[in-house]
Amino acid sequence: MRRTYLGEFEEVVLLMVAILDGEAYGVTVSQALEEHTGRLVTFGTVHNTLIRLEEKGFVSSELGGATADRGGRRKRLFKVTALGSRALQDIQELRNQLWQLVPPNALKVSGL
Repeated sequence: MRRTYLGEFEEVVLLMVAILDGEAYGVTVSQALEEHTGRLVTFGTVHNTLIRLEEKGFVSSELGGATADRGGRRKRLFKVTALGSRALQDIQELRNQLWQLVPPNALKVSGL
């Protein structure tokens, strides 16, 4: 099976979709990114990333109900798929393994 790799921003957006657990759409993902990472990103950047993750099979989406506060428009809600969940678990496992390989003194900054 061919493995699909995630870029750093794709990984963070996918994590935010998991964190938001059924309430993830462009605006909430953008807000959560800013709140939890301090990173300001445009709605368009997040939306394009969500669409790309859906094309890769890491998330799925469905239209939520129309609301008056959105002028009758419906939200496209995203959730992590089994493939996306597996990808996040693999990434976490790999990062943990790599961190275990860092020698104790390798990241110490001298003079501080």
